[in-house]
Amino acid sequence: MMVCYDSKTVFSFMKKCLIFCIICIFLISVYYGLPRRNQNSAIAITFSNSSNNKDMIILLWYWPFGHSVSLNGHTCWDLYKIPHCILVDQRSYFPSADVVVFHNRELIQGSQKLPIELPRPQGQRWAWMSLESPANNGNLQKFANIFNMTISYRRDADVTTPYGELLPKEAGDHVVEESPANKTSLVCWVVSNYQDNHKRSDVYNDLKKIVPVKVYGSWANAPLSSTDLLPTISRCYFYLAFENSLAKDYITEKLWNNAYKSGAVPIVLGPPISDYKAVAPNHSFIHVDEFTSIKEMGEFLQQLANDQKRYSEYFTWKQEWKVKLRAHWTEGFCKICTQNRSLPQHKVYSDLETWDKVNYIH
Repeated sequence: MMVCYDSKTVFSFMKKCLIFCIICIFLISVYYGLPRRNQNSAIAITFSNSSNNKDMIILLWYWPFGHSVSLNGHTCWDLYKIPHCILVDQRSYFPSADVVVFHNRELIQGSQKLPIELPRPQGQRWAWMSLESPANNGNLQKFANIFNMTISYRRDADVTTPYGELLPKEAGDHVVEESPANKTSLVCWVVSNYQDNHKRSDVYNDLKKIVPVKVYGSWANAPLSSTDLLPTISRCYFYLAFENSLAKDYITEKLWNNAYKSGAVPIVLGPPISDYKAVAPNHSFIHVDEFTSIKEMGEFLQQLANDQKRYSEYFTWKQEWKVKLRAHWTEGFCKICTQNRSLPQHKVYSDLETWDKVNYIH
């Protein structure tokens, strides 16, 4: 038996089929063609067809010391003008992350663990990060053959994030023509973590026998607020920028902020003088190792403070240079994008413990 349909019915059926096909094509194109967005993230991850312009995803497995900030927007571009660099802290990005960052302190303390139970995507790099001296990094032997990248203050790290650095002055920057004149103390020191076994404690005890040393900080029951720190140090001719550990490249805010920002000449004790000369302005600091004895150094400081011309020469570097302090953790994380592609493809730290402890003195 043959069933016949009129032309109007056939046209209506074809119209419905066409509409259904159009809707299906649209849904498929939306699903596969538009950028994906994690429901917990404000950042849309997009990829370019060009490998050179592919967005690099840096995943923070957890924030150092729990000090998190919002990553809304494109943090690396907005703050540091680093393109094609996406910083995220949602662990759901693990399968697509190019680099996963782990801060050492939490791993050593046991409050965080490595996700070794997860299948690690091919080509994904794991970065070990610490801005502390080897004395505070713990035993790293258990991390052999795990990490592909180091993030540290060390100049030989894969990503170097120093406590401070020099930048050339630009037009309009203030030029310091002479040293500050409001000096009331010869030598001062700000210290909270005082330990008898530190070399800096020995130097301090010997120096105070030669010249007066004004001590601030919780150890001396004279704490300074953040607003009082630099104005107080600025009244001193010399500041003891003594590190609590003597290790390769370990030069902290004691030099960059406390001394250079305040306008006191730093007396440094830390890594060898060659490490300071590699990063600090020429003739801007006095290294303890330059003298045969602490008595000789004390006498030199007295003579220098009484010679305004010679003392002022320790500030001439400020005419051409300015100090930039490390802004935030995110600066180091974003800097990964500028270094990652230049690393050897299969680099791995087979002995992270030895790398960390190289040239560690005390």
